[in-house]
Order: sequence, then structure tokens, then C-alpha cells
Amino acid sequence: MSKLADCGASEPFALRVIGNDMAPEFCDGHIVVVDPGGLVKPGCFVVAQTNDDIVLRQLRIENGRYCLAVLNKENGQTYLDNLDGIIGIVSQRAGRRRQEAKRYDV
Repeated sequence: MSKLADCGASEPFALRVIGNDMAPEFCDGHIVVVDPGGLVKPGCFVVAQTNDDIVLRQLRIENGRYCLAVLNKENGQTYLDNLDGIIGIVSQRAGRRRQEAKRYDV
């Protein structure tokens, strides 16, 4: 996937998580709702475009730089000069079972 241009600029949309880079918070098969108009702040989970990839990562600030960090690897982060690549924040997670549902925008 290279672009999300077909989605409305400010309309929330859903994506399916592929892989386990963000486990245990987001596992393969989870559905996340992404809010392009949400408040981007350190610690929130974001969907971002890096090169030709769309990724789900946790936004952190390390040594004064923005960092898109994976949760279950030590070396998987990407550093950003600005927040232009952020598509939106994760506002909800849904899984295969009801107890896997979680809100992040409260």
C-alpha cells in the first residue's frame, strides 16, 4: 500500500493490522480505527507513511527528535524531521473477541 488518497481527508477509517511488530498492544488481525483529525502527541499510536510503506507505530520523542517506535523490537524505529508523514492517530482497536476492543482517544 503506498497511499491512502482515496480516503476522505478528515474522515476516520479502519485498517487491519498485518504482522506483530506492535504486539502485544496490536496483534496480527486486529482492526484499528484511524482519526486523521486527532491530536498527535507523544505516546499516542499513529499511522504514518514512511517511504512507500504505511506503518502503525507509537510516536515518541527521543533526543529532541520524533521517533516512530515498534513495541516488540529494539531496533525498528524510524526518525522523523517533522510530523508531515503522520496520517492519523489510532482512536480504537477491535479484535476477534469483544474483550480485545479498546479506545485510545478518551
